[in-house]
Amino acid sequence: MRKIDTLIPERGQPDTVALHAHDPNAIARYVLDTGNAWWRRRICAHALVGRVPEARVPGLVDRIRDEDETAEVRIALLDLLAGRTELLPWLLDKEQRGDDSCGVAEAALKARGLLGDRTAAPGLSTLAASSWQRWREIGEAGLDGLVGHHGAEAVLAELGEDRPEDRRFALRTWHHAGQDVTPYLADPDRGIAHLAQSLVAAPGRLRAFLDEGPAPEAAVRAACALHQLTEDAAETRRIDERLGSPRTEVDGLDEELRQAIVHEYAPWCERQSDPRWLLEALCTEPPGRPDLPDQLARATAALTAAALAPDPPVSAGDHHQQGDGTYHVISCGDEDIYVSTLGRFVTGHDDRHPARRALEETGFRWIDGTTGRIRVTDLCVYYFGRREPLDVDTLLFYWQD
Repeated sequence: MRKIDTLIPERGQPDTVALHAHDPNAIARYVLDTGNAWWRRRICAHALVGRVPEARVPGLVDRIRDEDETAEVRIALLDLLAGRTELLPWLLDKEQRGDDSCGVAEAALKARGLLGDRTAAPGLSTLAASSWQRWREIGEAGLDGLVGHHGAEAVLAELGEDRPEDRRFALRTWHHAGQDVTPYLADPDRGIAHLAQSLVAAPGRLRAFLDEGPAPEAAVRAACALHQLTEDAAETRRIDERLGSPRTEVDGLDEELRQAIVHEYAPWCERQSDPRWLLEALCTEPPGRPDLPDQLARATAALTAAALAPDPPVSAGDHHQQGDGTYHVISCGDEDIYVSTLGRFVTGHDDRHPARRALEETGFRWIDGTTGRIRVTDLCVYYFGRREPLDVDTLLFYWQD
């Protein structure tokens, strides 16, 4: 066992080549010994792929069934033993009892799919529609297993298309079969329409779809999808004009703020966003971004002239000691001043602080509480695990760890 320990050091990368060449019986015994560190046992389970000693299978199955076992080890073993029919009775019983172990229920659902259990289809379809890539990949793998056992038509019939997640599976299935998925641009669920937008690959079909007079939002999606394929800015602008240059209106959001935000976030906004934001970004000129060293020097000079004793600027990532963002922080004693990288925007915790006047007199725009609280409708941006519209303050002064 010491040999295995040396192949999986506490610091640094495990020697996966040596692990895969190591005696599989010894690796299996290591996994079964709960006295070994769980994270080493999980790595060893991965090293058994394709070479599980048959005599060790019952013991490994017992490790999966043991709810006191570390969840990560159980998940690795479920992946390792996927397809073993002796697991199915426990998997079905576990479905009735439930399991609070993080990730085990999802891994078990995938295992049911890989074993051909059609009753797992709805749960797998829900997972496959998740915003989180980890769950999405698990759901898709389980559904692919069901298709392998029963064929796509049978799984499609099992699910139907009443639920958005089931229509997402249908869309993915038709796309893999080489079928036209353009009609899904008009799906009432924005997540599905967004997926269709990314999958349509025929410019001619998109132009024909636009000529058919689709619903306004579907037409916008078609225009965006066409641009992604052709990168023909002139054609995109012509289509935008034909559609009436549709925009998402936000009360209180002036053009300067709007352009800074739309060109920063619309290209990578979340799938539930209104597609008009992306079309606007494609059809309008991006605003000029400030020269950051010059901007920070001007802000520091203004604060110094106002006798506010500013510290040197630090980036949002350095300020929080992790991550990155769209602003720098200049500390002035007990007040932090935030300087956006998206334009001439600055703010602080106190709208009455003397820094405001000093910066405004130098040409900066102070984002006060009222302006900062404006929520940018239907522009969904990832922010600490959530995917929803954010306010102006968060978007101009954005930080993510």
